[in-house]
Amino acid sequence: MRTRLLFSLVALTLAVTASAQTAPPASQRLSLAECIALALQRNLDIQIRRLQPTIDLYNLDSARGFYDLTVNLNAVQRFNASPGAADPASRLFNVPNEVFTESYGPSLTQQLSSGGRVTLNADVIRRSGNQFNSFTYSTDAGISLTQPLLKNSWIDATRQTILVNKRTLKIDELALRGQLMTTINNVQQAYYELIFARDNVLVQEASLGLAEKLLADNQRRVQVGALAPLDEKQSESQVAARRADLLSARRDLEIQINALKALLNDDFGSWATVGLEPADRLLALPQSLDAQESWRSGMAARPDLQASKESVERQNIVLRYNHNQLFPSLDLTLTYGHNGIGQTLPGGLNGLQRGDNQFYSYGIVLSFPLSNTTAKNNFKASKVQKEVLLLQLKQLEQRIIVEIDNAVRQARTAFEKIESTRQARLYAESALDAEQKKLENGRSTSFFVLQLQRDLTAARSAEIRALADYNKTLANLALSEGTTLEKNNIGLELK
Repeated sequence: MRTRLLFSLVALTLAVTASAQTAPPASQRLSLAECIALALQRNLDIQIRRLQPTIDLYNLDSARGFYDLTVNLNAVQRFNASPGAADPASRLFNVPNEVFTESYGPSLTQQLSSGGRVTLNADVIRRSGNQFNSFTYSTDAGISLTQPLLKNSWIDATRQTILVNKRTLKIDELALRGQLMTTINNVQQAYYELIFARDNVLVQEASLGLAEKLLADNQRRVQVGALAPLDEKQSESQVAARRADLLSARRDLEIQINALKALLNDDFGSWATVGLEPADRLLALPQSLDAQESWRSGMAARPDLQASKESVERQNIVLRYNHNQLFPSLDLTLTYGHNGIGQTLPGGLNGLQRGDNQFYSYGIVLSFPLSNTTAKNNFKASKVQKEVLLLQLKQLEQRIIVEIDNAVRQARTAFEKIESTRQARLYAESALDAEQKKLENGRSTSFFVLQLQRDLTAARSAEIRALADYNKTLANLALSEGTTLEKNNIGLELK
């Protein structure tokens, strides 16, 4: 799996429009799809998470470097002098001896995927001294093999590291997928909240307009003596209250704009003075909600569940290695080669060419600790750790099922609330209209009209709130199912 191009994410079927410019204009009108596209490019959480698979690849390649062919070149000069001495048996005097030895030659060492090691060597040795008439050349070339048969045979520390790093890479790729889904969901939640905040400002502006109109009407009635001054004061009080509500709604709108900006870019300062306006409207599109189907989707597509399964497989690798370390070390050793000797270098090489001076050896080396305490306890600890991971996997599966079930129920309830709040708003409009006519005919008071205006404002806000909540619950359901990318037409292929 090569994730260096991981964030060639995709053919992002979402096109990034002018909103992707480095220097954004003073105000932008963005659709939800455009916001998601911006977030996928510039969200800081995604940028941070995207780097981890690259680090994992470097770690994986670093571990594979253990199998790089190693070339050794040696050039060694030795001098050995021994003093002369009298031999009591022969009554002869051995003269002092001086020997100069020069050794040159390359060797190649290759670590094997079976845990063994192969070495090829070739050496040229030149000797000189007072016991030689001239230089003497000797040569040898051979191959040696060491192969574990028990401990470190089917898996060793290097192979464990490589296999673990592969699983870690997969886990972090799944974590990246999860971060993409989470960020998209966060953008959706912020976008729907922004639409609600914008529409709520319109609701509060309309509420203020109703209160101001009633105040103007009451002032005229007071002037002609058709209304008591107390009604005028009540109207003035409600106008002031509606202005305060409008200020709060505008403040909430600015907060939601900032919340969305923080998700869409990595340089908030450059966007500080940019206004954002949602181009989409809140719609209540009916969805087919099947808890069983959502459960199946969640079990198959949730990246955190897949990552949990990968963690179990990664622990199996550790367990396999620790089990192998319980065995004694039994290594097979083989050596084979040829040598030659002569007064000249070509003469020394003739023995190698003829192949008449061969040498070989073979054997086994057995070693083991008497108690093997470390290996035994590492194996036991890794078994317990696997049990923990399996329980955590089961716990996560259960939590996902509960989460999806709750999300389905919330979506159903949210959809039902839309119709209820719409009816409530219609009733509130009719009640206010009837009460205003009664006031005009002198059969009601401003108190009741003002109360019904407040009810209408609350009903309008509740209807918008229900629409926003329904869309938010659908986004949360997609996240719980693990289908956020698919439902937003985003393709992500991990290579």
